[in-house]
Amino acid sequence: MKKEIIIIVFVCFTSVLSSQVYEVGMFLGGSNYIGDIGSTNYIYPNQAAGALFFKYNKNPKIAYRATYSFLPIKGNDLEADTDFKKNRGLRFSNTIHELAVGIEYNFYEYDLSTPGKTWTPYITIDLAAYNYNYITAEPRPDQYEYDTKNAITIPFGMGFKSKLIGNLAFAVETKFRYSLSDDLDYTTETIPDLNFGGTGNDWYTFTGVSLIYTFGRPPCYTTGF
Repeated sequence: MKKEIIIIVFVCFTSVLSSQVYEVGMFLGGSNYIGDIGSTNYIYPNQAAGALFFKYNKNPKIAYRATYSFLPIKGNDLEADTDFKKNRGLRFSNTIHELAVGIEYNFYEYDLSTPGKTWTPYITIDLAAYNYNYITAEPRPDQYEYDTKNAITIPFGMGFKSKLIGNLAFAVETKFRYSLSDDLDYTTETIPDLNFGGTGNDWYTFTGVSLIYTFGRPPCYTTGF
């Protein structure tokens, strides 16, 4: 009997080590920018955007995740809340490409193979590098030269995920980024027409719905002998 118990414990232990439950999926939704031009609402999706992600579920409460996001952004003073901006009438568009790695924390234990643990709200925080366009010069009036710039940010957000059927689940998520830059809207002090006078850095956000496919052998949990 003692030998059998040791064998069962060994099998379950090696199963825990080898069982790695993974998730892959795609987010579809909308992105928006908050800065010197246009609306200042933090959740105001006005551009179609998307993301691809991969997750490793370390345990039912914690997952590590890697994400690529394609996030077009735009701003239009006609959508602003103030008469000053509406009369000014500025607008712009840009595109952000973002790569992020981070951690996801589930408020409840989440495991599609266990009844009663197939849904949970969660929070997430990442470290991300992103790329966007900025203006370098104005060789002629209203004609600009562009280049690309890389920067880092710390995205954070919240969401809710739940099982659909089998190995499929879905999630709804909103994530915010403080960009540490003030030129996502092309503002610059070197070109008078593009010096919008703002003093704060820009934000950008993404709100979307994802379809998730989970694969990998679930871990072995023992409840006694």
